[in-house]
Amino acid sequence: MTAHSLVAHAVIAPLAAGTPTSGVDAVVVAVVLGAALLHATWNAIAHGSPDRLTGFALIGIPFTAIGAIGVAINGLPPADAWPFIVISSILTVTYQLLLLASYQLGQFSQTYPLARGTSPWVVAVVSVTLLGQELSWTETAGVAVVSLGLMGLVFIGGRPDRSRLPALAAAFATGVMIAAYTTVDGVGVQHAPVLTYASWLFLFQGPALPLIAVVRRGRALPGLMRPSLAAGLGGGVASLLAYGLVLWAQTRGALAPIAALRETSIIFGAIIGAMFLGERFGSSRAVASAVVVAGIVLINLS
Repeated sequence: MTAHSLVAHAVIAPLAAGTPTSGVDAVVVAVVLGAALLHATWNAIAHGSPDRLTGFALIGIPFTAIGAIGVAINGLPPADAWPFIVISSILTVTYQLLLLASYQLGQFSQTYPLARGTSPWVVAVVSVTLLGQELSWTETAGVAVVSLGLMGLVFIGGRPDRSRLPALAAAFATGVMIAAYTTVDGVGVQHAPVLTYASWLFLFQGPALPLIAVVRRGRALPGLMRPSLAAGLGGGVASLLAYGLVLWAQTRGALAPIAALRETSIIFGAIIGAMFLGERFGSSRAVASAVVVAGIVLINLS
């Protein structure tokens, strides 16, 4: 199988017609919704940290620790998995930096839905333009609906002025990075056991933000960490749990509805922003977020 066809089979097929369409039971639905809530929660923790770089650094500590334990248990991956691990790690660290920038520049309830909603839309477009895949009518409709919802999120409160454009650009670029590392991982995981692959990813990715924080904050870092220590470490654990719960759910039900349910984190993110971060939710943002989720459901449930 060529690299081109492997990418199409491992990454794009789940967005097209190749995924199972059987339903999932109530327990799996509850688990995936819980994972979506955890994902939105750790993002809210990172956004709400007094010093966001420090918050992201704290979240990286559990990833480093769990990655090191996983590497000790699972050992080295096959040689042909290394390029994917390295490239994915670079892309993921870039995603983290872009996410950090979007949270520093904009409101959580706007940047989080834009970042999360962009990724499946970009993957769907790439499947047609670069990989020569055909989209079903539901997937085509999903791309259009996601685009409409994203436009709604961007234009809430009027036409974006120059002060809002950097935050929106960073959030969109974050979504593109999500699509990029998802594509690489979709191929890379075919070359190594999933736990081995994930362990090395965590070990490579985890230290990046803590090291950047050490360089940027210097001697002030310990003092900056104290107020956010429990929340930051808890956010890292929440992120790991969210991944683990979805991984378990994918062994118990059809992938497409699980993927669609996972994107309800967009709605949880908007609600958390309103309830805990003092951001206005509003009917317009609620409708736009719901439209994005509806489009993602259409893309995944063909």
